[in-house]
Order: sequence, then structure tokens, then C-alpha cells
Amino acid sequence: MKGGDMWEPVFDTMIKRLIQTGHLQITYPDGRTQSYGDGSGPPVLLILHDHKILRALCLTPELALGEGYMNRQITIKNDALGDLLRLILRNRRPDAFPFWIRILDRARFAMRDLVQRNTAHSAKSNVAHHYDISDDLYRLFLDDDMQYSCAYFADDGMSLNDAQSAKKSHIAQKLLLSPGQHVLDIGCGWGGMALTLARDYGVKVTGVTLSENQLETARTRVTQAGLSDRITIRLMDYRDLTGPFDRIVSVGMLEHVGVPHYRDYFDKINALLAPDGVALIHTIGRCGPPIAHSPWIHKYIFPGGYVPSMSELAPAMERSGLWTCDIEVWRLHYAKTLRHWRNRFDAQIDQVRALYDDRFVRMWRYYLTVCIMAFEEQQQAVFQFQLSHQRDAVPLTRDYLYSGHIPRLHHAAQ
Repeated sequence: MKGGDMWEPVFDTMIKRLIQTGHLQITYPDGRTQSYGDGSGPPVLLILHDHKILRALCLTPELALGEGYMNRQITIKNDALGDLLRLILRNRRPDAFPFWIRILDRARFAMRDLVQRNTAHSAKSNVAHHYDISDDLYRLFLDDDMQYSCAYFADDGMSLNDAQSAKKSHIAQKLLLSPGQHVLDIGCGWGGMALTLARDYGVKVTGVTLSENQLETARTRVTQAGLSDRITIRLMDYRDLTGPFDRIVSVGMLEHVGVPHYRDYFDKINALLAPDGVALIHTIGRCGPPIAHSPWIHKYIFPGGYVPSMSELAPAMERSGLWTCDIEVWRLHYAKTLRHWRNRFDAQIDQVRALYDDRFVRMWRYYLTVCIMAFEEQQQAVFQFQLSHQRDAVPLTRDYLYSGHIPRLHHAAQ
């Protein structure tokens, strides 16, 4: 028996245990096609092109599936990647996988404190891996303001541009801004939030990023908007900042902090925020127990990144001494956002291919698709934490978010 062939029965047994509902067809390297599941629903046809991918799928299935798709060792009929991932996720159970895969998952989870120790140097390197590839790529699929975070679909039929504007407006309402206030934007991206807050709300903004590309683009946009007197963009780690700031906003940055640094992060928010200040932290999160981070995402997309569960964030927030004034959970908004991004990516695929090779294109499409599935089929959502030093720093109800005006606050006697 060939070395690759010896893994066929192992893989066959694993897939029989995994796929209980639905209809998966797998064509093996020798041309044989095998069906799995109960036959319900339209079939998804997976084609394995060499024996090496069989071994990899048996040992590290999550990593191997992504790599196999990238390297064309695996193809799906009609490129129905989303259908394949949905079928797998709907059948996924811990006991469906061999013991060695469960052991490796537990080991990766146990080692997360070590893997996610984001020093100033490693944090900058991790950010560069994802954000410093090319602004041209991001311009092809993001909205006009280059918002690379979850949009807010207040109306189901909103365009991506309108939904991203709604997101910024919603966050601005939660910040309870007044002209002349100084706002810190931690992880300011390409400057869209800073530009919106300074232009539309009359505040001063200091934005920080670790991305060289984002720094250059954000500074250029600030200059072009004529807002250099109100906005300062710096290349620096948030841990090196000194305050105080009247308001703090951080959108899509906490995912890069890492489990060992949550206490540092919220303690720093506490130290930087003015006594009567308000902070708004927007992050991807899990509405379920913590799990090991995806090895494929860690290797190819976000090294050092991690999607936290509420149970991992709550202790750090509690110990920081800050009041948690509000927690809002956005369900499916990011799935909608990602579908817009992938549709735009596919519509501009020829221009993407002019920038990158086929492997990169398939990697990026796999990334967007697997993230859609995470929000549609797994316990993944977006958390917004509104934090302050004072329990009455924000209104006692959420009515102000939808009334179109910011109320005057009457603070309790100290």
C-alpha cells in the first residue's frame, strides 16, 4: 500500500463519523467517489487531487482544508466553498474527530498564553503581516471610507457604504461627544473614524496604529480633508500613550491584543480615560465558551490574533475599576458585512489577480468565506462595551441612541 493510500481508510472513517446530515461526495485521488451523510439536501462534491492532502486532513484537518484549497490540492464543484464549510460546521462535534486531533486542539488552547504574548515588537510584526500588504487590495472590496470592521445594518437593505456610516454614527452616539473634546482612537486603521468624528462632531482626535501603510494613508486623508489641526495620527503602541482623553474609541483592535494582555488593555483604558470620560470598545467576540483559535487563520491571516469569549473579557474589565455602562451584541451584522466584501472581491477578481498570484487569491477568498460561516454557523458575534469611571457618565436608558440628539447629563452627587 502506498504511503498516501494508508490514510484513505482513516479519512473515510473520520468523515463517516463527522457527516451525519446533509450530502457530501468525495472524489479520491484514484477517481473513486464516495458519498457521506444521510443524503438530504443538494450534494457538495469535494475533489482530492493527491494522496498528500489525505494525510494532512487526517492529522490537522482545519489547517489542511485551507491549505489544500489554496494550493489546489482540493477543489469543490462549482467552487461551492461556502456550501462545503456550512455542511462541515453543521455536523461538527468534538467526538467526531480522532483522539489525536482533540489532543492537539487542547494543546493549542493551553498554549494560547504563550503564543499570544504580543510584545511591542511582535505586535507590530503581526499587524504588518495583514495590514501592510497593499492598500490597493483593501480599496477593491472595502467601502469608500475603508472601514475594515463590522458595519451596522439598521435597515436590512442598506448598502455597504450606508451601513458603515451607520456604524460610525452609532458609535459616536455612544461616545456622547461635544465639540472640543479630545478623542483617542486606538487602532485607527486608515483614519475613517477619526475623520468622521472630527468633521461631523467638532472634536479633536489622536489616532494610533502599528501599520506603516495605514499611517501613511490616514495622514494623507487627514491633509486632503483639511483637518490637520484637529487630527493627529501616530505610529505607536497604545501601551506607550499618556492621557487623559475625554473619549476613547477602539474598533476592531481588541482582537489583536491577546489573552495574556486583556488586563493590561483595560487597565490602560482606565488610566487614559478622563474622570468623566466614556470609552467605546468594539470587538469580535464569542457568545460561547473559549476555544482554540483557528490554526489556519493564525498562520495565514492574523498571527497573534484571537477572538475572545465574554467570560475572558469580563474579569479584566471588572478588575480595571471601570463601570461597564452598556454591552451590546450584534448578531449577523458581520456576516452581512463580509458577504458585501466577498461579493466586491469577486467582482474585482481580475484586478486582484493583477496584484497577486492564484494562491493568494484563493487564500483571501477562503478567509472571507470561512469568516462568513463563523458568524452564520458558529457562536461568533460583535461586542460593544461602553465603559466609564462614573456610573452616571451615560444616560440610564438607550433611548438617546435613537432619538437623534445627545441628552444633557445630570451627574449624581459625588
